[in-house]
This record gives sequence, structure tokens and C-alpha cells, in this order.
Amino acid sequence: MEIRLDIFLIIFGAALVTFIPRVLPMMLLSRITIPEWGMRWLSYVPIAIMSALVAQELFIEEGKFTSLSSNVELIAALPTFWVAIKTRSLLGTVLTGVLSLMLLRLLM
Repeated sequence: MEIRLDIFLIIFGAALVTFIPRVLPMMLLSRITIPEWGMRWLSYVPIAIMSALVAQELFIEEGKFTSLSSNVELIAALPTFWVAIKTRSLLGTVLTGVLSLMLLRLLM
């Protein structure tokens, strides 16, 4: 099997572009002490990203806001959020979401 230079450079470049944004901040931030307010601020980043992803899936369809009455995913999200908040169990949350969406799609 022959290794073509252009394919090798594409794979190497893709690996480098993936590696640098992950390692460079870690190398820079490991050398400095982040103040308490900065650590508090950074603790909200994961939930903000997750909220944006979930909201986009629940409220936007084909680039437009969906109507709340016919949004099966939003209705299924309500018991799923409740289970997630009450139990803090990933397995319980996923099972509730899958089962409630399956049941709603079967009924509607």
C-alpha cells in the first residue's frame, strides 16, 4: 500500500488543527492562577453550551421557531427535565426522554 503525500498532509493538518485548540489553552492556563470570580464564571460555561444546544433542538425547526402546541419534543422534554432535576441520574433522564418521546409519537 502506497502512502500518498497529499493524503498524509491532510490527515496531519486535521490532527494539528484538532490538537492545538485543546492543548494550547490547557498549557497556558496551567501556568497561571485564575481568580475565584473567574472560576465561578467558567463553571457556567458547560451549562450555557448545553442549554443553547437543547433550546435549538426544542424550539427551532427548519430555521424557524416551532409552534408550541405541535412540538412533541418540547412536551417530552418537560418530564425529562423534571427527572433530571429530581434524580440527577443520567440513565434515568435518558430513559425518561426516550420513553416519553416514544409514547407521545405513538399517541399523536
